[in-house]
Amino acid sequence: MAGAGVFVPMLRLIPMKTMRILICWLGCATVSLTAAEPADFIVRNAKVATVDDKFSLAEAVAVRGEKILAVGKNADIARLAGPNTRIVDARGRLVIPGLMDSHTHPGTASLHEFDHPMPEMESIADVLAYIRSRTAVVPEGQWITLSQVFITRLKEQRYPTRAELDAAAPKHPVAFQTGPDASVNTLALQLNKIDRDFQIPNGLPGKIEKDAQGDPSGILRTAGNYFKTGHTGARSPNDAERHQRLLALFRDYNSVGITTICDRNASPSAIATYQRLHEQGALTVRVSCSQGIGSQGEITKIQETIRGIARHPLAIGSDWVRIIGIKMFLDGGMLTGSAYMRQPWGVSEVYSITDPQYRGVLFIPKDRLKPMVRAAIESGLQFTAHSVGDGAVHLLLECYDELAKEGLPVRASRPAITHCNFMSQEAVATAARLGVVLDIQPAWLYLDTRTLTKQFGNDRLRYFQPLQSIFAAGGIAGGGSDHMQKIGSFRSTNPYNPFLGMQTAVTRRAKWHDGQLHPEEALTREQALRFYTINNARVLRQEAATGSIEPGKLADLALLDTDLLTCPEDQLARTKVLLTMVGGKVVWEAN
Repeated sequence: MAGAGVFVPMLRLIPMKTMRILICWLGCATVSLTAAEPADFIVRNAKVATVDDKFSLAEAVAVRGEKILAVGKNADIARLAGPNTRIVDARGRLVIPGLMDSHTHPGTASLHEFDHPMPEMESIADVLAYIRSRTAVVPEGQWITLSQVFITRLKEQRYPTRAELDAAAPKHPVAFQTGPDASVNTLALQLNKIDRDFQIPNGLPGKIEKDAQGDPSGILRTAGNYFKTGHTGARSPNDAERHQRLLALFRDYNSVGITTICDRNASPSAIATYQRLHEQGALTVRVSCSQGIGSQGEITKIQETIRGIARHPLAIGSDWVRIIGIKMFLDGGMLTGSAYMRQPWGVSEVYSITDPQYRGVLFIPKDRLKPMVRAAIESGLQFTAHSVGDGAVHLLLECYDELAKEGLPVRASRPAITHCNFMSQEAVATAARLGVVLDIQPAWLYLDTRTLTKQFGNDRLRYFQPLQSIFAAGGIAGGGSDHMQKIGSFRSTNPYNPFLGMQTAVTRRAKWHDGQLHPEEALTREQALRFYTINNARVLRQEAATGSIEPGKLADLALLDTDLLTCPEDQLARTKVLLTMVGGKVVWEAN
């Protein structure tokens, strides 16, 4: 901003109280404090992508305490330096707001390899080799389980069969679990007394696939409702070990520029852990929580549970730990063959679907869903539900729309849809109109397009993660990972590297898949950066404090080795973080 430096000496003549009132009138070049209160930290000679409303670019940024003091030209920001100010010369590199992941599961992810390392599995042979290796460790008769190795990502694009699991572990019950569904061996079926006459109890959702003779094939839909596993012999961590692993994961989040996450199925104990770590000064990421609650049982009791969550002190919370709402599960998964679709899935060897009319599994019928959503909105909580298929997405949007027409403050509660993979032009428009925010994971497009295209064909995937349509409609979509297992941003089940997510959103290119999946839905570079910063701040109801580099906001930022706005598309995922700051404190710095 031309001439901004002229005002700096003048500011010293203005009383501090009056000057604070005048903060921000200079826009991008704002100087918010005098030299009498110097900055603690300055990054200069940078390309600062503020991600403000105008997507302004600046040369330098100053931080004092936990907040951003000023953003502007090098000369102006230099005046805020004091004798103890740390000054980092960015040498022209890009500075961005701290990145945010709208969907993680830190507790389970951090402990996944606590007992033993998990090998990479890209084929049925890899799966069976792992199971055979466990038979040498796990005593006969005890369970061998394997979770979240998705069939969409195996070269064979199918479940391991009951016979294959029997051969790999004839003396152990085995469960190959992928989300809500599972493939199990004969001993596992016998221990659960599942035979050709077995009926799923109490009308719970689910389906037992049968072979040509009418016997259970070993494929169980929504297995958790009626299928139980037992002791695997794995070691259990104590509290100190849990905390150590969790903090190690948070440091790894920091290493890829992540400064805020959302635990999208937080248990009360997990929320208490985050709060304890914050009180100890140990957190290096801000944690928003969608507390997970069940949908079975009396609706009035579920509603009271929701209202009780709204009364929790952390529902107001701090800038570090906050309960923003609740999370339920509305349908199954596209990775397992149980997402609830508007049209039948179609007979499928990939997903072991034999019923041509099968549309997936819906966990909560509308007459039960709507009063639960009502209780959340009336309590000022963000309601969200795991909703993968377009049938589930439309059903949840119908509830939001009907409640808005009844006069409830739907928009104000910042309602959400989690995953929201299969949409439609109508769903995109409705979400934008109602202010429904969308929590979307580009890694699923990257890892699963090959199998989804084989199953549904290109035309039916027209509105699969339709990011450009959402932006064009004025909707809000934020980028997440659904990180479930392993520490390591590329090696994790559902990789949480945000630069891979940006590259996927920009290119619509996928692993093991030629070409692009509907390139008309690709984001621009600017949109991709908004997707992981200010949009996520809006998804998590934190845009007043985070999501952009502006004076007065929390000093969450990252210095990168790559210019995300100009580098070749295939270089985006190779971006390295040189420095990550959360609340004015450097929490990660490359050697």
